[in-house]
Amino acid sequence: MHPERIAELLEPFLAADTGADAQSSPERAQGGPDAVQDAVLSSAQLESISIYIDILVRWNARVNLTSVRQPEEIVTRHFGESLFAARQLFPTPAGCRASLSSSVPHARTDAVRPQKQSKATTNSHVIDVGSGAGFPGIPIKIWAPQVHLTLIESNQKKTTFLKEVARAITLTNIDIVSTRAEDFFGQADIVILRAVECFEAILPIAARLVVSGGVLALLVGERQLQSARQVGNVFRWSEPLQIPLSSKRVLLLGDKEPC
Repeated sequence: MHPERIAELLEPFLAADTGADAQSSPERAQGGPDAVQDAVLSSAQLESISIYIDILVRWNARVNLTSVRQPEEIVTRHFGESLFAARQLFPTPAGCRASLSSSVPHARTDAVRPQKQSKATTNSHVIDVGSGAGFPGIPIKIWAPQVHLTLIESNQKKTTFLKEVARAITLTNIDIVSTRAEDFFGQADIVILRAVECFEAILPIAARLVVSGGVLALLVGERQLQSARQVGNVFRWSEPLQIPLSSKRVLLLGDKEPC
């Protein structure tokens, strides 16, 4: 898939008027003096996404990685939602500004994350629980290459796919763990959960993997919000952020209270 078309499809998810900044500050959303500019992906990042899509489409013909089959829908449904979460959790890496400005001509730079998540840095450790076809973990790694990423996936065929993607787009500082989340005993600054089976059962396990003072990020349907907030009183939950181009999907961020 052509990188320019990918960039065009991803614009709504990286626009300045989406996410926590727009909801918390009308002046920013309306282009005031503190207005946040749209985020933009570099040509290298877009090329990595293009390669990833090609591999996913090829594998999906013989292994059921995702029910979404069309490349453009893969971009909006999977990459868009994942990068929307990445933008809320991490700023655009400062060292990438020159390359970011040279990609898509009409896009702008400098994503700004919510102040609430100020402890997250591009050196954070991120765990993606039940990674499946790699969403949202690998797009987060593409967005913020310095993060240490752990993908937890119990299905052996899916972990083989994830390893092929990681090799093809030359990801480093990434661990792909073929195990169940309940059998994993590491922890991370950010733990993210998206589209997993048995959500209510896996949620407490994901919460356990968050370090004290870390963040639990949930990409869920609105019907799952009540279950998410019942995970315990150790989390302070943000207001849910509506996923662009979706009427029912949200991003919910929870800060784990320090012990």
